[in-house]
Amino acid sequence: MHVVEIGGEPRTETVRTPKLVGVVWTLLVVNTLGSIGVVTIVRIPRSIIQLVTMGSLVVAFALALALNHRVRIRPNAYLLLLTLLLVTSVISSAQLESGYGAFFRCFRLFLFISTLWLLTRWWDGTLTFVHYHIRVLVVVLMSVLAGLVISPGKAMPEFYSGRLLDAIWPLTPPQVAHYAAICVGLTLMLWLGRRTDRTNALVVAVPALGVLFLSHTRTATLGLVVGMTVALLSLSLTNARARKVFAFSALSAGAVAVFAGGLVLAWFQRGQSQESLSNLTGRAKVWDALLEAPRTTMENLFGIGLGDKSFGGLPIDSSWLAVFHEEGYVGVVIVAAFLLILLTVAVLRPPSLSRACAIFLIVYCLTASYTEAGLGDASPYLLDLAMAGSLLAQGETS
Repeated sequence: MHVVEIGGEPRTETVRTPKLVGVVWTLLVVNTLGSIGVVTIVRIPRSIIQLVTMGSLVVAFALALALNHRVRIRPNAYLLLLTLLLVTSVISSAQLESGYGAFFRCFRLFLFISTLWLLTRWWDGTLTFVHYHIRVLVVVLMSVLAGLVISPGKAMPEFYSGRLLDAIWPLTPPQVAHYAAICVGLTLMLWLGRRTDRTNALVVAVPALGVLFLSHTRTATLGLVVGMTVALLSLSLTNARARKVFAFSALSAGAVAVFAGGLVLAWFQRGQSQESLSNLTGRAKVWDALLEAPRTTMENLFGIGLGDKSFGGLPIDSSWLAVFHEEGYVGVVIVAAFLLILLTVAVLRPPSLSRACAIFLIVYCLTASYTEAGLGDASPYLLDLAMAGSLLAQGETS
């Protein structure tokens, strides 16, 4: 593996991935699990949630630094641009329009990015981090299913129109759907690449797919479909199983459209009126108000600082507008740049399972970015893209 030692001469060496690297990755996932507005079976104080999520990030950073105490890192354009985004966030937060909490969020983003930099020593283009990620997501989804069994009423409350959430640890339906979709997509990719057998794939993917449908989340479902379609196309160039699955999926989609198109449309409508659908369940009104709000030149360039991704007390629910609001046009350009770089590198890599997994993750995040926030702050989306970066890295197999 090619590594760079800060303060020393670059050198090439083979590095085996310690098992504790998986623990660091698990802690990074835990850091993204915080949520509010969900009534759990056993009420968890918000202070405890913050202690667990933020504490996991601090421990992840400390452990990553202990594992990589000489701070040997790999050059990575994605993380370099994320670091520039952090600098932009600090500049915007210095105006204190989002209060002192913005500096706390900047500190969290600093630890998040720093931990990823330390992990680049083990980014070698293999599927190591994919396996780590699936294992963590399986545990998260088991928590969701356990909550459904113990208390169906709290797991699918009327407040969320009967959509599935996590009644054990507070996760909203969109968050549950995100984890389920990523778990399904990556598991199927491993099966297509013959890195797991059919039984294991079914045991993981089928329950995860059920969780996705019960969460009734259109964004995650669309992201899964689009991401898998593009990934299958990229893998079908060299994989006979992928070609067969792609052909079968195309025929199945046609059959569903003909014989069950009404049911699919009803599922996507979720009982909402045409007006509600046309303004994206109220999102368009928030977006219009955000874009029409007066701003200074400084706010246009750098935003108002890291906040809770809301405007006027309502969620923004768009990565692009949330980044514009909090980090300005500079932040939007940086986000567009790292997505474009990741996508370009993925296209230029030779066909492989690692490349196909990376393409799935990138396309999924691109699809979800329209109606979900998360590309401008420490989030599951940035972690997904970091995983894509590890899959696209070039180096010796550890």
